[in-house]
Amino acid sequence: MTDYKGTLNLPATEFAMKANLAQREPQTLARWQKENVYSAIRAARAGRPQFILHDGPPYANGDIHIGHAVNKILKDVIVKAKTLSGFDAPYVPGWDCHGLPIEHNVEKKIGKAGVKVDYATFRQKCREYATQQVAGQKQDFIRLGVLGEWDNPYLTMNFVTEANIVRALGKIAQNGHLQRGFKPVYWSVVGGSALAETEVEYHEKTSFSIDVSFPVANEEDLVARIGAVSGSGPISVIIWTTTPWTLPANQAVSLNPELDYVVVQTGDQRLILAEALLESVSKRAQLTSPQILTRFKGKQLEHLLLNHPFYARQVPVILGDHVTTDAGTGCVHTAPDHGMEDFLVAQKYQIGTLNYIDDNGNFRDFVEIFAGDHVYKVDDKVVALLQEKGHLLHQGKITHSYPHCWRTKTPLIYRATPQWFVSMTKNGLLDSAKAAVDQVRWVPDWGKARIQAMLDASPDWCISRQRTWGVPITLFVHKETQELHPRTPELVEQVAKKIEEKGIDAWFDLDPRELLGDEADQYQKVTDTLDVWFDSGVTHFAVLQQRDYLRFPADLYLEGSDQHRGWFQSSLKTSLAIHGQPPYKQVLTHGFTVDAEGRKMSKSLGNVIPPQKVVNDLGADVLRLWVAATDFSGDMSVSDEILKRTADSYRRIRNTIRYLLSNLPDFQPEFAVHIDEMVALDRWAVERTAQLQKEIIACYDNYQFHLIYQKLHNFCVVDLGAFYLDITKDRVYTTKADSAARRSAQTAQYHIAEALVRWIAPILSFTADEIWQTLPGDRSSSIFAQEWYQLPEASNVGAMDFAFWQFVSDVKAAVNKELEAKRNQGLVGKSLEAEVTLLCSSENLQKLSLLGEELRFVLMTSKAHIQLDDGALDVNKSDVPGIRVVIEPTSAPKCVRCWHHSKDVGTHSAHPELCGRCVENVDGTGESRLYA
Repeated sequence: MTDYKGTLNLPATEFAMKANLAQREPQTLARWQKENVYSAIRAARAGRPQFILHDGPPYANGDIHIGHAVNKILKDVIVKAKTLSGFDAPYVPGWDCHGLPIEHNVEKKIGKAGVKVDYATFRQKCREYATQQVAGQKQDFIRLGVLGEWDNPYLTMNFVTEANIVRALGKIAQNGHLQRGFKPVYWSVVGGSALAETEVEYHEKTSFSIDVSFPVANEEDLVARIGAVSGSGPISVIIWTTTPWTLPANQAVSLNPELDYVVVQTGDQRLILAEALLESVSKRAQLTSPQILTRFKGKQLEHLLLNHPFYARQVPVILGDHVTTDAGTGCVHTAPDHGMEDFLVAQKYQIGTLNYIDDNGNFRDFVEIFAGDHVYKVDDKVVALLQEKGHLLHQGKITHSYPHCWRTKTPLIYRATPQWFVSMTKNGLLDSAKAAVDQVRWVPDWGKARIQAMLDASPDWCISRQRTWGVPITLFVHKETQELHPRTPELVEQVAKKIEEKGIDAWFDLDPRELLGDEADQYQKVTDTLDVWFDSGVTHFAVLQQRDYLRFPADLYLEGSDQHRGWFQSSLKTSLAIHGQPPYKQVLTHGFTVDAEGRKMSKSLGNVIPPQKVVNDLGADVLRLWVAATDFSGDMSVSDEILKRTADSYRRIRNTIRYLLSNLPDFQPEFAVHIDEMVALDRWAVERTAQLQKEIIACYDNYQFHLIYQKLHNFCVVDLGAFYLDITKDRVYTTKADSAARRSAQTAQYHIAEALVRWIAPILSFTADEIWQTLPGDRSSSIFAQEWYQLPEASNVGAMDFAFWQFVSDVKAAVNKELEAKRNQGLVGKSLEAEVTLLCSSENLQKLSLLGEELRFVLMTSKAHIQLDDGALDVNKSDVPGIRVVIEPTSAPKCVRCWHHSKDVGTHSAHPELCGRCVENVDGTGESRLYA
């Protein structure tokens, strides 16, 4: 028996595309590095219009987590897509390198700066630690397939960058937005430093809930204000607080001038509180038969003196609109040291601050009763003292949202200290910021409302920190007037040049006389450091404006949704303070990663998915595909099961492309058939690809990557897998190698592969690179230096337009459905063992007649007939109106070569097992069936 397999154009069994992503990807990375692919891309785009995505710097501490991977992959997808669109899109990654967490880690190793080790050594150790962290994170980012200027990233601790951060501070000061003030700020007693609003996050905390009485110092004064008060017992104003530790610093009680207040008799005492809160206070404090004795407005008690509940001093009643009836008693304990509203209302009454708490959260030595006590541990002592003094009306516990340090995760206190602020009101910076929001495109669009809300609640920005490892505030302040030196811009530049050479130690080591001469005795050198959010917030100046191949403003900032209160905001404020315009044209936000149940990733829950493990187990391309397939505008669910499903989808896409490549080993671009001369079905496939390419490019431009995944997956599974490639398989395998029919199919599949490889390159970068190496033609330049493929356009599609082929696809689906039904009944096996008759309406008969003999190949049956449906046969309707399907098993013998059943099998003596068509393809000039 003759073996005819050698005469078939079967797919090549060996070619470059193999699986094992996790093992193969590192080899690809090594080749990219050897070939200097990133530099080649830059060279290929030199002189083109730019697209600048400015990297928000991750903090240089710890291993990257899945959120880092999401962020970097999204950025890489965008940069590669923009490059394919012809833009020069450099990507300069960066790191945020100063600040508290690094100090803490270094302290654990070598001790506290200024105690166990000198400051200069400590800063050097911080620099070394940050360098080590950057190196580790960099390797993980590179492993994800992210292309960028990894050999020259920007680090906020680079000497030149530190110098430019200082210059940015100088420009903000020169433009009148910097001021020094003594105000309450969020203070980390663990970190020993002030924090800005952007460094604060809220967590549940259980606190004391106490109602405290402040006795009226002179009841006659009270009567003179509100008239005689009946009843008996002492009269006290009642306050409610959840921070007993702040009571030593109490200097007043605030009332709302327009609220109605009452004096209430309860037991043997009389209490003053807001009438609207009497019921809730009575219930909370279990007051005994409260009876209202008299009513009055809050403004009537202004300046009334009260006795402090445990100190021998008197405090006044003051008035403020911040007092409401939302909670409490309507009488607010006021400690200007420990609250911004308290501070502001006290200023109106010339009440200053006491500075009872030191940097570490301990009461200073001069504080009566509580000297040396820590704010975290003193609440019980305060409550006990109130009980002893008879001024604790009620005590309980409350669980509430409370400010915590975003780094140390410890509760914060409000503490009045001298700090440096970027003023939001002094020169209209807040108004400018609000107006600038309208100039920016926010993706998703709810980002606009989010940052507007953040700005509405934005106080002056405290930019000073009391740290060792940070960019210094390089200013000189007059010792008496507290004014900045008149030559501040010049001095800042002189210091910046020194920092360029020696880093931030140049400032800390600087003798003021070196710059100020005889004036040095009159000025104080500031020793505070800058908020790290200032460091990263001014990179639009320190990076974008300093590298000549970048530009300001950036086209895009892309970070997690938490950065509306962080980097997006700090960048906007500083850019407006320096340049008078936003630093970005677009801001894109992605959500947080959560598990399949929507829970936040947590080690304690055991639901953390390290990106390193995903890459090692499944490959970076599977992780990249999950990122692209997920709608990043909200929370992004990830789990082992979700990643497994993503890997399955990846294999479907990969196998589709492998099949395309398997049909092209003997094809070269010069063999391509002109699109007007291609088989109609092949022409449709190219046109469908061109149509989809427009949709995919639009999705890339609009950052709708999950839609790209859906369209790509559907194209591979439906358009190609279930229709086009299924139909053309016979033609590619059984016709003569160089026949017009086969070359037509190869041409279409070549064009499809050329387009597909570009579509997936931003997302499935490793796979795209592998495909690129395998495709026919010159592949000397990288896939990442290419542009979108220019698909050929037919001059005239005639009747076989998109609508026609959609109709044919629907007919094929209807036939497949009927075949499956017959197969389940045991009447037929494979589709080629069946013959089909399509009973058609006259319109459909006319349409299907265009296919001629090609119809049976489209339907993948051994015979296909069409006839006008006269209604004589009792056959069910199909899903296609005007089409009924009749399936019958074929009685014709099977050709061993093409597997079609045909009556002419065995009629050729030289090839008794072949059909006439295969005999012609084996021994003759090739079949000449009519192709539509």
